[in-house]
Amino acid sequence: MRVSSLHIYPVKSLAQVDCESLHLDPWGPEGDRRWMVVDEGGTFITQRTNPDMARIKAVLSSDGVRLKEGDFSITVKIPVKRERRVRVWKSEVLACDAGEEAASWLTERLKRSCRLVYMDQPAEARKQHYQGVNYVNSFADGFPVLLCTEASLGDLNRRLADAVPMERFRPNIVIAGSRAWEEDGWRRLMIGETILRIMKPSSRCVTITVDQQEGKIPVVGQPLKTLGQFRRQEDGIIFGQNVLIERPGRIAVGDEVTLLS
Repeated sequence: MRVSSLHIYPVKSLAQVDCESLHLDPWGPEGDRRWMVVDEGGTFITQRTNPDMARIKAVLSSDGVRLKEGDFSITVKIPVKRERRVRVWKSEVLACDAGEEAASWLTERLKRSCRLVYMDQPAEARKQHYQGVNYVNSFADGFPVLLCTEASLGDLNRRLADAVPMERFRPNIVIAGSRAWEEDGWRRLMIGETILRIMKPSSRCVTITVDQQEGKIPVVGQPLKTLGQFRRQEDGIIFGQNVLIERPGRIAVGDEVTLLS
């Protein structure tokens, strides 16, 4: 098995960025989901309710992020004042507000009042707990890394009238060379010197119905409906695995993947 692709999402729920290599920190891939869009009350906004977020691209720089949709763009510097309490699911995080210009730009693009915030201290900002394990997380939903396999997508696509690309599932790490759904039984993996610990399957939502290029839903309910016919488990409709970084380090496309347990 080998790593076939790597991805980050600099701003939670905006467009993906493809990478040749990634450094994995305990809270997730470097540059992944350190920014987030929130409503005026501080609650996170995602493609679940705003599928057009997929059309906004985010490019990281050493001192900020550039947002772009079509001919419209804005450069946002990393804010330094931790002043806004925000919520992502059950977590409350004290984050840095990116200011009025960024808020106005996103409000115009998304047609709803919103703001952009930044997590400046990911090692401390969002501490989580799952089945006796304590860990830190970025603004990612539940765990720092999402892992998917090409074989499982291939099996799903054989059941669909219209095949969907992997980007619908918004993974960080994609692995080639496994059998379909083999990842259900994995517990620990080594990629290079990095060790990953698989915590639980990833339950999927309406976001996987969104075309990530157009920000629209081309076939209502798909592929979620088909996936639900054979991948419905206790936690929901499953595709991919949620992962913790047990030993940080750099991984790259083409790296060999070793199953430890």
